[in-house]
Amino acid sequence: MPTVKFVKENKEVEVADGTTIRQAAKEAGINTNAGFNGIGAGLNKVFNCHGFGMCGTCRVNVISGMQNTNAMTMREKAKFKSPIPIPPDPVAALVALGYIGNEATMRLACVTQVHGDVEVETSPETNLFGENFFS
Repeated sequence: MPTVKFVKENKEVEVADGTTIRQAAKEAGINTNAGFNGIGAGLNKVFNCHGFGMCGTCRVNVISGMQNTNAMTMREKAKFKSPIPIPPDPVAALVALGYIGNEATMRLACVTQVHGDVEVETSPETNLFGENFFS
């Protein structure tokens, strides 16, 4: 059975093949919907898309084991790679900003399926003043 390790929380959980990172986090008692740099975590725990890949608040940084996940979905591509969020909303814009500098490792927990051992960082911080932001 695949293992998902949550680095920030120092928790590890065994899951069935094909389980999403969001489901694994719920089993471990971890909130993946932390919002923007932790702002809005309480609200986003309740007011989120509940796993449909629409809100983008469950973004995670896959530290290792990216090859053990499914390919990036169309919803992830729309959230991360679209220069103008569709539909235009502030959360989608912040999700797109969080992708900058982490293009190879950023995923949405709700649609990322686990097929082998994976290490993830939940709620990675968005550095608006980093070297990659204005490039």
